Amino acid sequence: MATMADSTALSLEFLRVVEQAAIACAHTMGQGDRHHSDQVAVEAMRKVMDTVPIDGTIVIGEGERDEAPMLYIGEKVGMAAAAGAKAPAGLPKIDIAVDPLEGTNLCATGSNNAIAVLAASDEGGLLHAPDVYMEKLVVGPSSKGKVSLDAPVAENLQAIAASLSRAIEDLVVVVLDRPRHEQLIADIRASGARIRLIGDGDLSAGITAAVVGSGVHAVMGTGGAPEGVLTAAAMRCLGGEIYARLVVTKPEHEARCRAMGITDTKRIYTSKDLAPGKSIIFAATGVTDGVIMKGVRFFGDGIRTSSIIMQNDPHQIRFVDSIHVHDGDVKVRF
Repeated sequence: MATMADSTALSLEFLRVVEQAAIACAHTMGQGDRHHSDQVAVEAMRKVMDTVPIDGTIVIGEGERDEAPMLYIGEKVGMAAAAGAKAPAGLPKIDIAVDPLEGTNLCATGSNNAIAVLAASDEGGLLHAPDVYMEKLVVGPSSKGKVSLDAPVAENLQAIAASLSRAIEDLVVVVLDRPRHEQLIADIRASGARIRLIGDGDLSAGITAAVVGSGVHAVMGTGGAPEGVLTAAAMRCLGGEIYARLVVTKPEHEARCRAMGITDTKRIYTSKDLAPGKSIIFAATGVTDGVIMKGVRFFGDGIRTSSIIMQNDPHQIRFVDSIHVHDGDVKVRF
């Protein structure tokens, strides 16, 4: 039976979950309805999740119960929830963070870098992050420990360049294209570094920053806190780092933090703070083409998916190219 102690077997179960979510929303790619794309991803992920031999709890999902009919925070998932009293005894208690479709607008418009994602850990192994903004600085393994969220942009870029034995002008920094980042963008450009502005998908960008050869060297700016936890889980497996701090500007933000057990709203988090579990699994499947994963491809007798599945105990990173075969013969396509 799969346990977090046997995370290799469990990771393959979670691979099925993200693959089916990606396939479901890929059918809606380019149709211009981001809400429908997200809905079908949630439904597919929820359905497959109930076949996984776990006693799972959603700690980061589609929102509170009243806002989300499925994959809401606190929802019980897995075989224990689906089978009830008939479920096998001793199923492992697993906390799960999901983003069934990261980049809903990207999928709706057929743009690159939409992915289906989940992270899992032993109970208590993922921060219950409130749905607020979070300042983020994501770097790869070489720059880990050499940058600071409170340092000037130019100073951080100098440190990243030095750690990579590059000139600042050679760096590429990913930033969400938002009005709130106007000063950040100006500071990066003033330093001489190059910028890749993205409309959505800072989680996908964070993963690429930690992969050597991706052409991305850092992610800077403010994005969603739930995505920050998912990024942290990926960093635990990839050896990169995220530095993050919640953006709390309103009384309702403070109340939301307290409800999640967070009292120090000015704390700077790292990946081990956001994803402290001893055993971490991260799984993602491309919906549309990206730097690391290709998007879902449909052909007459099957479907091809491209995924990454990672774990930190034992430490493994696998790129998985799957062909999902319909009944009958299949011709393998490259």
